[in-house]
Amino acid sequence: MALYSEKVMDHFRNPRNVGVIEDANGIGEVGNAKCGDIMKMYLKIENGIVEDVKFETFGCGSAIASSSMATELIKGKPVKEVRQLTNKAVAEALDGLPDYKMHCSVLAEEAIKAALEDYQSRTGISIDE
Repeated sequence: MALYSEKVMDHFRNPRNVGVIEDANGIGEVGNAKCGDIMKMYLKIENGIVEDVKFETFGCGSAIASSSMATELIKGKPVKEVRQLTNKAVAEALDGLPDYKMHCSVLAEEAIKAALEDYQSRTGISIDE
């Protein structure tokens, strides 16, 4: 069996939504000191919907693939749905990650949640509504 699924390889080789949103109203940055991966998520939320999302990731192929897939899963979705995103959903959407790479999907979840919290603190708009 291959170590990585075709979806992981595709999102690693052709990551979606890479870059910076200059006028982002939610930015989350997280890292894992053990492996050295760093993820930064940029959200543009309008009327409770994630209108745009971009990421910058310094890390392994699984971290890049997890970031890319996570952005695909939340783009165009209401904040209510986005805040429910789990690392397991990211990993499942990638057709699985090796156990020792699951921390990459955790980072993607944490980066999105940090960006949502930043959005809430910048705008005063609750992400729990």
